[in-house]
Amino acid sequence: MNELDFALDTKAIDDEGRIEGLAVGYGNLDFGGDIVLPGAIKGLKKSIPMLMFHDQKRPAGVWTEFQETSEGLLAKGRFSLSTLTGKEAHGLVKDGAIGGLSMGYRALKHKIVGRARHLAEIALHEISLVTIPMNEKTLITSFKDILSGGELPTVREFEDFLREAGGFSKTLAAGIATKAQPLLNRGEPESADELAEFLKALQA
Repeated sequence: MNELDFALDTKAIDDEGRIEGLAVGYGNLDFGGDIVLPGAIKGLKKSIPMLMFHDQKRPAGVWTEFQETSEGLLAKGRFSLSTLTGKEAHGLVKDGAIGGLSMGYRALKHKIVGRARHLAEIALHEISLVTIPMNEKTLITSFKDILSGGELPTVREFEDFLREAGGFSKTLAAGIATKAQPLLNRGEPESADELAEFLKALQA
């Protein structure tokens, strides 16, 4: 299953546990090089699970209303405030600690345009809450924080960063971190530009 992230406006939440946000954005190029085309979502179900970080063992609520807009698919749902995970998720979103939505999907039809994969038809399986939406700019900004000690992180530390700050699944984060091992063993980056190139190399 693939994942694609978008920023969440934390104003779109209330004390009763209702939440809404752009679950799928059209024309947005993500860190993995995917773009969702308008009308790509097919066979949308009446309700879709709301998960924490794509973890099927951590359901936080359910998405029950969907509306196509010019920007993308607007989703409305409700936290399961009778559960610990639901209460935790509601509090984290309300406090601003969680700032993104990420859809878990399967690509049914796509075409490659340049270096981007244009998704023409997808099956949406779940919509997760993530700490930071997955995109290059936010990753570079967050990555600078863990470089404050003057050294690059270990493979395990980088994997944890991708999961916690980037909202990647455990499997995807482990795969990226392993692929990045030669770069992580290289030593301290010389500049912000080199850091940017380091992150871009993960897409290759």
